[in-house]
Amino acid sequence: MIRSKIISWLSAVLASGFVALPGHALAAGNTDEAAIRAQTTSWAKAYNGGDAKAITALYAEDAILLPPGAPAAKGRAAILAFITKDIASSKEGGAVIKVDPKTDVGVSGNMGWESGTYTVIVKGATVETGKFLSVSSKKDGKWLYIRDTWNADVAPAPAAPPASPAAPAKK
Repeated sequence: MIRSKIISWLSAVLASGFVALPGHALAAGNTDEAAIRAQTTSWAKAYNGGDAKAITALYAEDAILLPPGAPAAKGRAAILAFITKDIASSKEGGAVIKVDPKTDVGVSGNMGWESGTYTVIVKGATVETGKFLSVSSKKDGKWLYIRDTWNADVAPAPAAPPASPAAPAKK
């Protein structure tokens, strides 16, 4: 009698969808985690390929880009302007960005985040290493960045002091 009540209760709970079976939850999480990681792979490929529009398409309309040493870029138009200028500067200097594929990802419902590390290489030499944190939202089945930031592991070198004006001639 008790066994049949437990089986009945368990069947009702599972039929209601209230409890997800661990295998199903894990599969859904892995799919979303893979999609979030794919965003970063697409971002780096587009950046190194000079495609600012492809990068901007990875951001929600109201996303905010938080670059180091610069004001926030709010919305796709501002993000496109920033990325276009940044890519041009990188291309001029011969820089290539490599993202370590071993990132940390978390998903909760339609929100997800990813953190990891990157390297900037110029003519085969590493000129910068750093870390990033991106927050994404899933809308209509697609993950889009809503916040994105990064910074270098080492602070930039201080600016050279301004040249002092020539001393007046003594009389």
